[in-house]
Amino acid sequence: MTSARTWLLAYCLAVLVATLVHDPRWLGAALATAFIASGPARGLLLRRTLLSLLMFNLAVSAGYAAVALWRGDFHGEYLLLLNLRVALLVFLGFWFVARVDFLQALRGWPLLTLLATLTLGQMRVFARIVGDFRLAFASRNLKRPHLVDRAHNAAAQGQTLLDKSLASASEAALAMRSRGSFDD
Repeated sequence: MTSARTWLLAYCLAVLVATLVHDPRWLGAALATAFIASGPARGLLLRRTLLSLLMFNLAVSAGYAAVALWRGDFHGEYLLLLNLRVALLVFLGFWFVARVDFLQALRGWPLLTLLATLTLGQMRVFARIVGDFRLAFASRNLKRPHLVDRAHNAAAQGQTLLDKSLASASEAALAMRSRGSFDD
């Protein structure tokens, strides 16, 4: 078994275990262990984890706290458990992606390799679209744009990405239909 495959299996096992643990102390210890074991890249991985979690976890935690306080059954331990679990899973994900060539890990599994290749290709297409939007927006603004202008640009960008994904899904469905995938 290749080293990349070993890391993939270890990552999958770590994700499974992290979802089965319901004690914040164990999740905190696992997060600290992953942080220490990640080596010199730990600072960058932690920064990426915190930045990616900031808005999502803040919104989910605030929503839970508001509803739980309104209902009168707020449990701080549950909120801590939820945030630690998500932080651990995201940190492990960033660590895995930084350390392992995913396509190399899937070598020997042709269908999974094909799906991963298609997914990576679509990610690059969407990243290019986002980059094009960013450059076009920057070139049209001589000074820092207002929040409303940035929101309009983000909405247009989201609409374009949604249109692109819908068109791709429609094309895939038509291709599958032409090959008899939906015939009963």
